[in-house]
Formats: sequence, C-alpha cells, structure tokens
Amino acid sequence: MAVGLHPPGRLLPVGGVRLSAAAAGIRYEDRDDLVLMALEPDTQAAAVFTRNRFRAAPVTVAAEHLSRAAPRGLLINAGNANAGTGLAGLEACRRTCELAAQRLGCAPYEVLPFSTGVIGEPLPVAPFEAAMDRLAAGLEAEGWARAARAIMTTDTTPKAASCRIETADGGVTLTGMAKGAGMIRPDMATMLAFLATDAAVPAGELQSLLGEAVGESFNAITVDGDTSTNDACVLLATGAAGVTITPRTSHWRAFRRELGRLMQWLAQAIVRDAEGATKFVTVRVEGAVDPAQARTVAYTVAHSPLVKTAFYASDPNWGRILAAVGRAPVEDLDVARVALWLEAGRERVRVVRDGALDPDYHEAAGAAVMARPEFTVRIVLGRGAASATVWTSDLSHEYVRINAEYRT
Repeated sequence: MAVGLHPPGRLLPVGGVRLSAAAAGIRYEDRDDLVLMALEPDTQAAAVFTRNRFRAAPVTVAAEHLSRAAPRGLLINAGNANAGTGLAGLEACRRTCELAAQRLGCAPYEVLPFSTGVIGEPLPVAPFEAAMDRLAAGLEAEGWARAARAIMTTDTTPKAASCRIETADGGVTLTGMAKGAGMIRPDMATMLAFLATDAAVPAGELQSLLGEAVGESFNAITVDGDTSTNDACVLLATGAAGVTITPRTSHWRAFRRELGRLMQWLAQAIVRDAEGATKFVTVRVEGAVDPAQARTVAYTVAHSPLVKTAFYASDPNWGRILAAVGRAPVEDLDVARVALWLEAGRERVRVVRDGALDPDYHEAAGAAVMARPEFTVRIVLGRGAASATVWTSDLSHEYVRINAEYRT
C-alpha cells in the first residue's frame, strides 16, 4: 500500500495535447496498457534518457527521432519493456511508430515510443495494430487520468498532478504523470515520466529547465538501487496558451519553481508507492565538502539492504547507518565529526554525536521516530557547508515476493 499517497484528483487538460488509452493485451488482460498522445504542430520537446548501456529499443528510437524533428505524438506501452531484444526489437518499435504516424497524419520519426515492463521478451506488434484505430478515435484533452493508469506496471496507484501558473500575460497549465515502483535508481530521470505545458518555451530553454529539475527530483530517489533500461522523462511545451516563457520574461522564475515542485512531487510519489513499501524515508546529508559528496553518502545509506530492512522493522540500528556512511567513497572522512539524527515532525532525536553514541540517547525515542510511516535520517559530516537530500523506501518481505513472482 502506498505510503501517504492517494489517487490523483482532477488533472488539468493542457492545450495542444490529447490522450487516449486502450486495452491492447500486450501483457495484461482486461486493463488499459497502451497510450497514444497527440501533439499540435510546433510543440517543443525536451527529454532525458537512461544512462544504462543496455538501453531498450524505444529509448534508442525515441532519442533518434527527437534528434530529427519535434514530436507530433507519443506512444507508450506497459507490460513489455522491449529491452534486450536486439534488431528485432528495434524493428518492432519502428513499426509501432509507423502505425501511430498513420493515424496522426505525421512522419514515423515524429512519434516518440516508450515501453515499460518485462525485459527480454519480444514486443508483439499485432496488439498495437489491433488497438490503434481505437486509440486514434479516443483522443481527448481530458485523457490524462486514464493514461496515467494505463502506463502502470507494479504501481498500486496512478501518479499524476497539475498546477496552474498565473503570469502577467495570462495563465499557463502544467500537468504531468509518472510510473514506477521498482527498478528505481534513476541516472537521469525515472522509469517513465511525461509532463506538458501550454506555455511556449524555446527548445533550448526547455531542455535546460528539464535538466535542472531532474537533478532535484527523479535523480534524487531510489527504491532498490537498480537503474532501468527504459528510463525516460519528457517535457513538452505546446504554446497553446499564447504565453512565452524565457529567462528574459518576468515569469521564468515562477514557472521554473512550479515545474521543479511538480517533478519533485511525482518523484516522491514513486518512492511512496515503491514495491512493498511501508516507509517513506528522507535521507539528508549535511556538512559535506560539496553537493556531490553529500549525495554520494546519502545514496550509500539509502541503498544499504541492512539499513533498509532496519527501516522496515522500525529498528533504530544506528550502527548500520554509520557503517554505510563509513564505506561511502569519501576521502579523509573524520568520523569524530559525524552526527546522526532521527527526525519526524517536531521529534528530533540525536543518536550519534562526535562519531559515537550520544550519551543522552534513548533507544525508545529512536524507535518511536522510526515507527512513523515517514521520517528523516539526518547525517552531519562536519566537513563543509554543502548538503543533499535523497528519498527512499524500506525493504520488506513484500518487495521480495513481488519481484520473485514478477514474470509468473
């Protein structure tokens, strides 16, 4: 069950974007698993893709298509990752783009494909052929909620949100959706995330905005330390609202802030819905030499199976946390300067001071904090002024069950 996460409310339509979903039977029965997104001409797009060298066929094709032209459509399927499928996977992917392009009235290279699901299985094209007419007929501006549900795999709830930004030139809308619950340790984005605005943003500025926001959202989460073969995050700007946003406009800062907030919310929603999760944990590292060092320590703690199982048990096993800090690749770490806090709401429990157990610490106080569904592990290195935050989950019996049975 997701930790503090509820299904999205009404999602605001974005001018210039229409979506539809259909049950194609690619892997799942009796549920939508294929999404088509139609974009008006002149829509600008920015994207970041997985750095996993075993990138999936749709990642390769989407990056290739995006380098040729602005997109007119996106095609997203769940249930089959089309990764590890060689030339046949690339051919199947390109064929699905052709099918979508025929319905959208554009060139195949103007369609960006995305897939999520089981790795290593051939992507069947027949379900796409059978569903494409239904997808084209069902395109609507209000299709975000249904699309967010259709792209789910092991997610327990759809993840999507909207916001409205008022500017001196008029209002603009920003809506986004994401999926992911396992194989989460992005190295650019998340499993899959799609955001759109009706503002007009030049392509270069759009890519800059996305890259900046990814660093503080999707690149600051981990569930199990595994970077997917299919990770992709796309930001679209249709310009339908007639409001231009550039660094020279007065509303650039407000738009950048709201984009960052929305992407951070979506990223945290993935952790809250992590496979088998019962805890949402913030790992904050302070007092580092630079942000990279702080993030390295935070991820070392967040990736530790011993630490994560202690989270699950509500066991304030501070020795495991210190051991993780100590094995992080940080040169000249002075353990005598390290402090550790467990925090939840107004409760702030110092566990470690000057590299050793705080004389005033009581185990019951630490256990009380870790029994909360949401808490923070705050680590102070005492080396500088830099900090970083990573969001993670606990590691439960249910996570093992879900992944042991994933292909059955």
